Amino acid sequence: MTAPTPHPSTEGRTPYPVGLLLAGRRVVVVGGGQVAQRRLPALIASGADLHLISPVTTPAVQAMADAGEITWHARPYQEGDLADAWYVLVATDDPAVNAAVSAEAERARVFCSRSDDASAATAWTPASGRDAGATVAVLTGDPRHSAALRDAIVDGLRDGSLAVRQYRSHGAGVALVGGGPGDPDLITVRGRRLLADADVVVADRLAPRELLAELPEHVEVIDASKIPYGRFMAQEAINRTLIEHAKAGKFVVRLKGGDPYVFGRGGEELLACAEAGLPVTVVPGISSSISVPASAGVPVTHRGMTHEFTVISGHVGPDDERSLTNWEAVAKMSGTLVLLMAVDKIGAIAARLVEHGRPADTPVAIVQEGTTAAQRRVDATLGTVAAVVEAEGVKPPAVIVIGDVVNVLAAAFRP
Repeated sequence: MTAPTPHPSTEGRTPYPVGLLLAGRRVVVVGGGQVAQRRLPALIASGADLHLISPVTTPAVQAMADAGEITWHARPYQEGDLADAWYVLVATDDPAVNAAVSAEAERARVFCSRSDDASAATAWTPASGRDAGATVAVLTGDPRHSAALRDAIVDGLRDGSLAVRQYRSHGAGVALVGGGPGDPDLITVRGRRLLADADVVVADRLAPRELLAELPEHVEVIDASKIPYGRFMAQEAINRTLIEHAKAGKFVVRLKGGDPYVFGRGGEELLACAEAGLPVTVVPGISSSISVPASAGVPVTHRGMTHEFTVISGHVGPDDERSLTNWEAVAKMSGTLVLLMAVDKIGAIAARLVEHGRPADTPVAIVQEGTTAAQRRVDATLGTVAAVVEAEGVKPPAVIVIGDVVNVLAAAFRP
């Protein structure tokens, strides 16, 4: 067999832009660090059959594997790993491994993108963004320039002007940005603009991860994920990270799921930054407590049915000495109850509510992965919810709604 001709130097050459249709096709990503974390969401959205090869991953990448979105081979790269692949992304910090993967890709005639050396790659990853079904991809050879052009085009599409914005850098400081419930289109305009100007992004697992793929290459992304009963970054470490980077003269965006002040520990982070003498901008986000039920056809209030709704953190159960919730008083309220972080405690919570007077036939809706492509709704009652959650394999993140509002739109709503 004749050996493939090495690809020519990329210097002075213009890349040929093309959109790859990867649905159902094998794509291999070598390396499970920050670069993979940023690139994987777009590859997942493409429907590719994704195989990640890396001995270790970030918590956010592990969560993708745990959710079945990617297949994680927890080992180093081996010759032959690219068999039957259509596209390869090399994203390790070991030049020797990167070169070996590139060499195998060259022999197999598989297009290969490298995070460490674009000149040694056969494919470049563009700065890309989406609006109203259109994908904008920009290749200039300069990641910062590509990202600025991409942002200008996407922003112009969104406001109808197509006016180019000048790249503007903020001074040192911190912005606490609520990213909304998960759908990247539900972040606020201000939040998105601040994110585009960030030097450092400290991101939660529940923040809209697709937005990370739109960041310029020079932006440092720090994984502050908290996997339930798994790996997590301690809050004190997050506070220190925000302060250290801002004091180094960088503009830091703390990208959080939902709203910073609704069980998001935004208050703690603001106090820590304020005590360090740093300016802090707070950008409210759409809370999952109202948006996720709405996305599943559940209004948390409805005229003539309820005059209040109560949002409760269920991360500790009613029998836990750390609980600050008066469950007896809650059970006697007639309005809607919205529970966050309560999937594994719902049995104990439901039993306590029934014990103190809530009818066992009170409707319950559980909405998992709300506003994302993986959203699903499971219905039950207070008397059956524990068994239903177990039988249906419901996992966090999920929002639980209790009350008559669960069924008020059932006849009219079509998800």
